[in-house]
Amino acid sequence: MDRRLLLAARGLRAFGFGFSAVLLGIHLERRGLAAGLIGLTLGIGLAAASLSGLATAWAASRIGRRATLAACGLLMAVTGADLTLAQSPALLVLAGVPGMLGAASVDLGPFAAVEQAMLAEAATELNRNTAFARYSLTGGLLNAAGGFAAAFAMAGATALYFVAYTVIGVATAVLPLLMSRAVEAPGPRIAFGHLKPLGILAGLFALDSLGGGFVANAVIAYWLHVRFGAGTVFLGPAFAVIALLQAASYEVSGRLANRIGLINTMVFTHLPSNLLLLVVPFSPNLAIATALLFARFALSQMDVPARQAYVVSLVPPAERAGAVAMTGAVRGVAQSVGPALAGLAIGAASFGVPFFAGGGIKVAYDVALYAGFRNRPAAHEVARSSSRP
Repeated sequence: MDRRLLLAARGLRAFGFGFSAVLLGIHLERRGLAAGLIGLTLGIGLAAASLSGLATAWAASRIGRRATLAACGLLMAVTGADLTLAQSPALLVLAGVPGMLGAASVDLGPFAAVEQAMLAEAATELNRNTAFARYSLTGGLLNAAGGFAAAFAMAGATALYFVAYTVIGVATAVLPLLMSRAVEAPGPRIAFGHLKPLGILAGLFALDSLGGGFVANAVIAYWLHVRFGAGTVFLGPAFAVIALLQAASYEVSGRLANRIGLINTMVFTHLPSNLLLLVVPFSPNLAIATALLFARFALSQMDVPARQAYVVSLVPPAERAGAVAMTGAVRGVAQSVGPALAGLAIGAASFGVPFFAGGGIKVAYDVALYAGFRNRPAAHEVARSSSRP
């Protein structure tokens, strides 16, 4: 029952993030924000999402995981209320402060550290890769549904979606309180301990996320809107398809990681997706740009469950939330730089800059990750190998 409640909260939140990523830039534009301020809002949201993960890891070690996840739901409700009611540019920019805008991926935010630590302990070492794949699959499918729902946003009605966003936040605040005490951390409550082994890895994740910030989903949706005139009727279904492709790739990722290893799965799927990203700005029309993005997103997120499973295996169980939070913080701060620069580039008609910058940086990350970690399997991969006849 606890795992079902965890996945239910994950799914509801992903649904909200799905339509938010599509509508957020357009909604802020309709409220009078210029492209630069839209990029700034997204950047603040990404930075806050990552840094708040450190706070939730600490809070989980003090007040417990259930209470911490409930607080994350309240943060989402506050964000939705701000976007629904605020009219002034200053208040709209501040909507990113709680870290729950949902402008990027569903695995970045104050809730991620606590949820992933729970999941690592709920699954056996032999099944951990698959468990993280299913966790990502749940988020991916509901994220797709949210993106599809955005297609029904009529002109001037985007605020209604953020009313729903507020309601989802309240629901995800209630669900953790229904879980049993078994989901709390075992052993001593330590938020941050043996994190030194994660230093180099976190630095590489930061490089990847710096590139990812240039091409966050909300940035891509806004770019398609400005470059080709794409509206919500097109963007909603398009990002729903993207989320479905990502969801399918999560299931493949778990199986692939069991065969070729976590690092190989991360690199050999991520690198081709980033090469495709570099081609997108050359698209002569919306159809070709969308096809290239579909191909890119079919591969780009296969590294997510592999990365999650790899990180939680490098530290003791009680410190897993802290490990996820620390790597997430470094990733998110780096990622937050991209949207602000991308917003300025889009506003100045430099349409290819976000894709060239993002793709180039992410290719460098792939090469560095493979060079540095190809011979460092996770602990549960070693256990899996030793259990085989």
